[in-house]
Amino acid sequence: MTKHAVVIAGGGPTGLMLAGELALARVDVVVVERRETQDLPSSRAGGLHARTIEILDQRGIADRFLSQGKAMQIASFTQVPLDISDFPTRHNYGLALRQNRIERILADWVGELAVPIHRGREVTVFAQDGTGVDVELSDGRTLRAEYLVGCDGGRSLIRKKAGIDFPGWDPSLSYLIAEVEMTGEPPIGIRHDKHGTYALGKLEDGRVGVVLREETVRRDDQPSLGELREALIGLYGTDFGLQRATYLSRFTDMARQAASYRVGRVLLAGDAAHVHSPMGGQGLNLGVQDAVNLGWKLAQVVRGTSPETLLDSYHAERHPVGARVLRTTMAQTALTRRDERVEAARETLSELLRMDEPRKRYAAMMSGLDIHYDLGTGHPLLGRRMPDLDLLTASGPQRLFTLLHDARPLFLDLGESGALDITPWADRVRQVEARYTGAWELPVFGAVSAPTAVLVRPDGHVAWVGEGTDRGLREALTTWFGPPTARS
Repeated sequence: MTKHAVVIAGGGPTGLMLAGELALARVDVVVVERRETQDLPSSRAGGLHARTIEILDQRGIADRFLSQGKAMQIASFTQVPLDISDFPTRHNYGLALRQNRIERILADWVGELAVPIHRGREVTVFAQDGTGVDVELSDGRTLRAEYLVGCDGGRSLIRKKAGIDFPGWDPSLSYLIAEVEMTGEPPIGIRHDKHGTYALGKLEDGRVGVVLREETVRRDDQPSLGELREALIGLYGTDFGLQRATYLSRFTDMARQAASYRVGRVLLAGDAAHVHSPMGGQGLNLGVQDAVNLGWKLAQVVRGTSPETLLDSYHAERHPVGARVLRTTMAQTALTRRDERVEAARETLSELLRMDEPRKRYAAMMSGLDIHYDLGTGHPLLGRRMPDLDLLTASGPQRLFTLLHDARPLFLDLGESGALDITPWADRVRQVEARYTGAWELPVFGAVSAPTAVLVRPDGHVAWVGEGTDRGLREALTTWFGPPTARS
């Protein structure tokens, strides 16, 4: 039996991001992935919203993605564009980049961090006790881990075997999605009519991407070429000389969320914890953000820095975010229906979103820049993402995000040098004295007062804000980064 601190089931974007976070914290982690390679069966549309790009920038790898994608305004709500170019962030845009490239870049990064990936295998059975989890793989191998994290998708075996309920809403719509070869010249673009929304688009290699709404809701994810041909003829009157499909699947607007993101030593992240319509391009981003919230907490528990109760904050913070995504995707899907009443609602909402304040609120929500964890009352920064400030430090100019590259907590002292003492936590929290003379501004919220010090978690969210005193600092340090080291 091979022992590891953490076993991750699933090597998609969520599992890879979590593996990278744990590796940065020097935690012994292994990934189990059923695919023999990182390749996907399709080019699969993808995209990164602004907050996800910021997270990647916090780890020093954003440029790897930006160099392979196209920066553009991708945020929208019910296909109404939401421009974030006036938002106070270094990354006031999204990134158009297909998921296969996103996964490949993440896999290369994880490889550099020397994380082993057991490919061509799946978790089949597991059993947890008071000290760990025994994990059996499809090749007969058994692993022993302190924690098991299910990042194994919407049909998660980990979630099912752990007995975690998955309440929500059954599908009301189903779509065929395919990548095909055609001899004809199909009309490229999105159509809206009484049948709903459907589209054809040219892929880079000349194939055609197809998304078709079905007349009858179907749930199996292995449709036939005949079903695709029938749907094309029903919507377009022809199949455009359909030859073959290199990829063919089905998706629905089913919306479900795990009742708990953790049961003992088993946790869930990404699609294993929540599934929903792809409207708005939220899924991949939500999973990556789950991973970054969980990674540093799990690392501290494994290393004995923090008590196991720290893991309760993972569910407390991320479950509400996931629940909101389910509701917004359900709303967007409902507004794709085509009758005069729904059209009137769409027109009204479109008019509303052209107004500045509603546009900012919805754009911040869809881009992930408005996420606010409830860490209590106080300064507006508390619980929100820390802006990427241009700081002046003793070693020269430095961006704040560069101080988070190693996924360590950061105590940023912007006031009188040496006035605040965090020596009992110096072994785990980086302290940086700096000056910043620019404006403090948050998306939607606007300008906020300049703090004298800030405690930043490894995920980039603010855990404490100093406003001239150290009130609450020791409590915040203990809550998030463990008890103080005894002075010798």
